[in-house]
This record gives sequence, structure tokens and C-alpha cells, in this order.
Amino acid sequence: MSIASSVRNLHKRSPKLGKAVSLVTAAGVITRSSFRASVPLWVMGATKVITGSQTADDQVIKITNRWIGSNNDMIDTMLPDRDWRISLPDDVHSEGKYLLISNHQSWVDTSIVQYISAKRLPLTRFFTKFELIYIPVVGQAFYFLDFPMMRRHSKEAVAKNPALKGKDIIEAKRACALLKNKPFTLLNYLEGTRFTAAKHDKQQSPYRHLLKPRAGGLALAINALGENIDGILDMTIVYPDGVPTYSDLWKGNIKRLGVDVRHIKIPKDLFDKVESGSYEEDEAIKTQLFDWLDDAWQQKDKLISKMLTEFADDSTAK
Repeated sequence: MSIASSVRNLHKRSPKLGKAVSLVTAAGVITRSSFRASVPLWVMGATKVITGSQTADDQVIKITNRWIGSNNDMIDTMLPDRDWRISLPDDVHSEGKYLLISNHQSWVDTSIVQYISAKRLPLTRFFTKFELIYIPVVGQAFYFLDFPMMRRHSKEAVAKNPALKGKDIIEAKRACALLKNKPFTLLNYLEGTRFTAAKHDKQQSPYRHLLKPRAGGLALAINALGENIDGILDMTIVYPDGVPTYSDLWKGNIKRLGVDVRHIKIPKDLFDKVESGSYEEDEAIKTQLFDWLDDAWQQKDKLISKMLTEFADDSTAK
């Protein structure tokens, strides 16, 4: 009997024990794989930074993919009886260069992106705070993998030192530029934060399932990488049984999941203007980009309703 079958049977016989076993086992394997990856990642990452070696950079990617792969294996092995409905375009590939936009509900979202991307999309990066570099192993991995790490300056800091104005944007563009000559998936959660009912009400969001999208990060990425990207992908993710915590993932509580990834196109004229940097200077361009995003978000809102309805109908039919 396989490990996956044993775990499935344990979950059926004793759900509480099954969840505990899945969580403890996953935590142990992830911790072990993180430590095993840390030394070669540090060696190759430092070599890359010091020498600029392409070989070292390639090794950093390979080490990270193996690290992520071990986590993905745990999902397949330790999480039984899943109804995960995942749809990706047939024409995406692991050597491509993509911007990926998505709704955002849980810390689990990024693990799901890594899972569905395996051998289908390039390694996923996302904008992150520079301060995360001090987190052992993970923070340095972000740096070595050329995650766009932003140093944000508060309004108070800019007021005290006007020279800081715009420095975060310049740094973010420089960081994005590091991805130009390699495959990448650059993830941007356009809502800027995880969805909650309280945030939705506070915003008076016009969408049923979404917060209002923000255009700045997408505009920055297009400006820095526009001519290098193969396309923009739009990911819609739903959790029919409620938004999970990170521990829910490894306990096997996420029985049902829907992920839809599809191509999305910005009108070429608008794309060209954003790529040229006009977004920062031209209010008309900002309005056009917000209008395009509003339309995309309305379509996403309808898609989320459709996906949830399909899950509900299937449950009723059973």
C-alpha cells in the first residue's frame, strides 16, 4: 500500500489523527528540505552575487525548484480526497516570461501558485519588502532569486528627506530589470491585501467577491519588463468551503479548490504608453488603466460566482 493510500485510510478512520499526522509530517519534511536547500542555495547564491556567474544563477533556480517540488510532493502524498479543479492555458511553458495577476484571499494562495506552476510555468517571483531579507533561508532565497524587493519610504521619511521621493520606484524597476534575461512568472496580487468581508465593506467595493484593484504594481512591472514579457496571465482562485489558514493546507482541510488561469490582454496602445512610463505622469493614462482593470475585475467577479456555483451544484447532485 502506498503512503498516500495509507494517509487516505487514516483520514477516513480517524479524521483528527489523520489531520495531525499530515500536519506534523508535512512540517517535518518542509523543515528538513528547507535546511537541506539552505547550504547549497547560500553557496550558489553568494557565488552568483560576487561573480555574476550564469551557471551559479542556474543552480540557484534548480535548487529552489527541487525545494518547491518536495513541498508539492507533500501535497500529493499527505492531502487525500481532493477535488481540485485547475485550468491553465495549453500554450504556457516553463521557459516563458509572464506577468501573473490574481485575487488574494489566503497565505495559502502562493503555495497553490507554486503547486499549479510545477513544470508548466517558470519559477514564480513577487514583489516583497526588503526587510524580509533578514528572515533565515527564505529571505536570502528571495534575494538570490531576484525577487523585486522594495524599500518603502513613509510620507514622514520623505518629508524629512525629499531626496527619498521616488527612490522606491527606481529600486523596484532596477529589481524587475534583473529578470529580463531569464524565464519568470512575476506575481502581483492587485488587491494589495488579502480579501476579508471587513475590508470589502470598508472599501465599499463595487465587486461581490473582490477588493478594488490597484494599478501601480502592474504599471511598474510593464514599464520595467514590457518588451520582454510573453503575456499577462490572470489567475482566479476560489475556496468553496471557506478561506483556509496555512495550517489547513497541511492538515488536508482544503478538500475543494478552484483555480482558473487564462491569458488577458491590454490594448496595445495602452500597453505601449504604460511601458513608456506615461502612467506615472499622465492622469489620462492612469484612468485608462484603471478602466481596463475595472472591466477585468468585473469579469473575474462573475467567474468567481460561476466557479462557486458549479461546486455548489455538484455537492447538491451528490
